[in-house]
Amino acid sequence: MPAAKSPITHETLWLMKRAGAPAPSPDGKWVVFSVTEPAYDEKSQISDLWIVPADGSAKPRKLTFTKAPEAGVAWSPDSRRIAFSTRREGDEASQVYVLDAGQGGEAQRITSLSTGATSPRFSPDGSMLLFTSSVYPGAADDEANKKIAAERKARKYSARVYEGFPIRYWDKWLDDMQPHAFVQPAEAGARARDLLAGSKLAASKGFAGTETASGQELAAAWAPGGKSVVFACSVNRNQAAFAGVRTHLFEASLEGGESREITSGQASYSQPKFRPDGKALYMLHSGGDDKVYHLARLAMLAWPASGEPKPIGGDFDRSVNSFAFTPDSRTIYLLAEEAGHEKLFTMPAEGGTAKLAFDMKLGVYTGLAIPERSPEPVLIANWESSINPAEVVRIDPRAASHQPLSDFNSAQAAGIDWQPPRHFWFDSQRGKRIHNLLILPPAFDQSEKYPLVVMIHGGPHSMWRDQFFLRWNYHYLTSPGFVLLMTDYTGSTGYGEKFAQQIQGDPLKGPGEEIEEAVNQALKQFPFIDGARTCAGGASYGGHMANWLQATTTRYRCLFSHAGLINLESQWGSSDTIFHREVGNGGPVWEQGPVWREQNPIRYARNFRTPILLSVGEKDYRVPLNQTIENWSVLQRLQIPSRLVVYPDENHWVLNGENSRFFYSELLGWLKKYLD
Repeated sequence: MPAAKSPITHETLWLMKRAGAPAPSPDGKWVVFSVTEPAYDEKSQISDLWIVPADGSAKPRKLTFTKAPEAGVAWSPDSRRIAFSTRREGDEASQVYVLDAGQGGEAQRITSLSTGATSPRFSPDGSMLLFTSSVYPGAADDEANKKIAAERKARKYSARVYEGFPIRYWDKWLDDMQPHAFVQPAEAGARARDLLAGSKLAASKGFAGTETASGQELAAAWAPGGKSVVFACSVNRNQAAFAGVRTHLFEASLEGGESREITSGQASYSQPKFRPDGKALYMLHSGGDDKVYHLARLAMLAWPASGEPKPIGGDFDRSVNSFAFTPDSRTIYLLAEEAGHEKLFTMPAEGGTAKLAFDMKLGVYTGLAIPERSPEPVLIANWESSINPAEVVRIDPRAASHQPLSDFNSAQAAGIDWQPPRHFWFDSQRGKRIHNLLILPPAFDQSEKYPLVVMIHGGPHSMWRDQFFLRWNYHYLTSPGFVLLMTDYTGSTGYGEKFAQQIQGDPLKGPGEEIEEAVNQALKQFPFIDGARTCAGGASYGGHMANWLQATTTRYRCLFSHAGLINLESQWGSSDTIFHREVGNGGPVWEQGPVWREQNPIRYARNFRTPILLSVGEKDYRVPLNQTIENWSVLQRLQIPSRLVVYPDENHWVLNGENSRFFYSELLGWLKKYLD
């Protein structure tokens, strides 16, 4: 008799191992990836690199044995060594280490810059390493960086001074350090050379890397022959307050001199990647007009570079998340979102129509990689679904399936009482096809009646995905006996560029009406839902929408809003990004166009009636604390039952394990109070 299955708990959710993005060896024989062994106490958390045969002939084994996480894994061309960045004992900043993947042993530290080193890449012949380091403006070498750092540390004041925008990003105040591309021989103690030191490009006011959670990146790549590198950088970040920020590609020669601009114009170009035969450079491009959203499309440029990149992909109406080439350089495989999944597509490398490699009914693929020197195409990726935590897999397009290369969580997942999401569509009153996911509770009984929780995704340019979420785990939210409804309203990705763009000029009203229609449709189609017991909410844009529902309907017993705006005007003035809000709302706030007046929740405060749970991270600079405080003030003034939870050490997301556990207890307690 099979063992009884149990509902998911927070401990099960949080403590499952987390497999990172795969890095296959060039010969296609091995795959390296990180595995995080989480803990509620961050000091007890472990992250190491693991290696597994790409044919699945053996189980994964550990390569590293330290608590400090490794990042940015890159293989040497001969498939013997791996380079990565980490901060080990004695390091004041992350440095590049190299490890013999076959023999194992201790990794050798290669770099020793005071400003650290990340994102290593071996040169085509394996003799050099390319990496990124964030340095002080005008510093010619590491000694200059050390001197500037010492001078700033000796200051007796702590003021930040700015003369331009932006000044913050997500959860940190920005400083004047900027990413530069460095090269050095792939041996310990060798001298690193800054390819951008003293350049006009780095000295320009608009120069910057792409902001990430861990800093700025250049996505630098070796050009064929190893005589130059190509990288992506911003050329007008100083205009972020009044224009869209563009990124372009540049080539820097190892012989020195000014970097050569490869792309230009109003569109943005990113993720440079050379075809294995070295005859073409590929990239993602987007933008170029006044729309609030753009697909990321593939473009190609014959190499050596001359002229403008040529868009490829035909009329493919999906945004490319990642792409890779077959070893013969004839075919591109790519991943793109579509209706709750991230699917595999294929297209000719010289251009043509992108076609679905095979359809999928469960989960998402991410982090696609293909070895460049394997005898035949070897497709490696992560795969996960809402009931399958992420693992490393080998995809077989001909068989329309994949082979697991890791199974860290499969046994535990098999013991949980959960089901895949149910998909359903409906035609809205505005004539749009709207996709929805329905998540059922544990011990589901078709004959019973269940309360409904309407979850609204953030973005708004994102999509509900059949994936295993930590921050808003679908099945943990249903564990008290709730049904979860998740709707991809207008503005969502995965349904074409036009569908995502149509939220422009209608940021809350139209999507809000579609969510209401989705609830009505769910009640019609699924008799096990109790329409008299419903709650709704979400985070970020989902929090904005919860506050809009507060202003426009009283159908819900309660609401919840995490990091949600209440006031379009003060959100524009205090967020870390502002121009896209102006574009989306039809002009600057002081012109008081219709959106600013007619779709601003706080202007409808007289309609507020519904009890609501508010939560926010104090270090959230995207939807700053003031939005939640304004909302709280209104609720208290109107004497509406409400609860406020502030996380002093969290940002836009609740990331600490104990804070996450408390967050879920607060949210589920709030829902039970009004739905039981």
